[in-house]
Amino acid sequence: MQALDIAIIVFFLAGSILLGFWQGKSNKNTGDYFLGGHKLPWIVAMLSIVATETSVLTFVSVPGIAYRGDWTFLQLPLGYIFGRMLVSVLLLPVYFRNGVTSIYEVIGTRFGSGMQKLASVVFLVTRILGDGVRFLATGVVVQVVTGWSLPVSVMIIGIVTLAYTISGGLKTVVWLDSIQFGLYLLGGVITITFILIHLETSLPETLVALADSGKFTMLNTKGNILFNPMSFGSAFIGGIFLSFASHGIDYMMVQRALGCGDLNSARKALIGSGFFVFFQFMIFLLAGSLMYLFMHDIPQAKDREFATFIVNYLPSGLKGVLLAGILSAAMSTISSSINSLAASTVTDLLGGRASLGMSKIISAGWAAVLISIALMFDESDKAIIMMGLEIASFTYGGLLGLFLLSRTNRHFQPASLAAGLLASMGIVFLLKLYGIAWTWYILVSVIANLFTAFIMDMLITKRTKSG
Repeated sequence: MQALDIAIIVFFLAGSILLGFWQGKSNKNTGDYFLGGHKLPWIVAMLSIVATETSVLTFVSVPGIAYRGDWTFLQLPLGYIFGRMLVSVLLLPVYFRNGVTSIYEVIGTRFGSGMQKLASVVFLVTRILGDGVRFLATGVVVQVVTGWSLPVSVMIIGIVTLAYTISGGLKTVVWLDSIQFGLYLLGGVITITFILIHLETSLPETLVALADSGKFTMLNTKGNILFNPMSFGSAFIGGIFLSFASHGIDYMMVQRALGCGDLNSARKALIGSGFFVFFQFMIFLLAGSLMYLFMHDIPQAKDREFATFIVNYLPSGLKGVLLAGILSAAMSTISSSINSLAASTVTDLLGGRASLGMSKIISAGWAAVLISIALMFDESDKAIIMMGLEIASFTYGGLLGLFLLSRTNRHFQPASLAAGLLASMGIVFLLKLYGIAWTWYILVSVIANLFTAFIMDMLITKRTKSG
């Protein structure tokens, strides 16, 4: 990096920290710190949702997927849109009607504090493992661009993110998410514009060349849908249930919607984010496809295609803007994770008995855990984005099943609910053992949870009556 690139990065990082300290002055209690006082504009909440869920994995993996293949990845975000609609109809009204701080309070009200704490612990474990992968993805890119070691890259991102997250709370996180979303989307647009200017062919000729090479293929109707996660049926249905779970029962995502002033605003933020995510993926897939032409399909290390392009081809200044975009994508997810982990800990595990100062200390503790988890991960032979989504699939189905059971009128025994939750996780390991595509994990585990809970509860009830 040149001096101009370093100046851009330093300005961006310092500005993020200063904004956190400035907005932190308005936090008077944990309600302000964790939910922004329910005063978040729905557009800002929507952009925050997009920035939080796509994170640096978009920067790292999606252009690389298009560089190595085609656009069939879009089958997943197409399902995301329908999944968000299910959340808006089935779950958001419950959260707003109960006026919860943590969505797991709904489980506590319905099934008792023990199940609330269990659901919260499952969320906490899922979050730290999934975001450990995101930290790793960030470190991979920063390592390639700067030449720093992977641990140093992870530590710098973690410390800066922690500083503004602790000082400002959710308001800072959400507003910075919106700015960061614009910045890393600009990075994709800059990449596309730069390549189109420097290609020797015209725009129509470029598009024809990509089409002829199969780069614009969006639907994959080949392969066994049970074993190929990118077959249309597998990807589309998997996308629906992944989004239904991630945006319905993962507190990190739902927290943004709860920060809105009313249910209608929350619905607009949630459903609108699905369309923005689809558009965003198209931008980065197009960038990856154009890189394929510009770099003459030279084989690159997996998940390093975009970083290699930035280092080797972009001029000073643009390189700094792109790296700032990468850092934005990373920090938006990590900051959201820190805040939501702390919120769930305070509300679900400590019963809301924590001061604003203690909440900040808990946030710092979770940041340390995330950094440690990231340093323990190693790169997989899969695309990192697929690894991150697969981790979530192990637990999302169980939690989603638990929330669906809370919508029934049946009085379940705690043992039945726990058995259903364990069965839903256990069956995922079985599916993985037999090579079933990860896109089916959530749907099958939801079914396993519901079936086991009902059967176990009927057996327990029958035994109790006969005894």
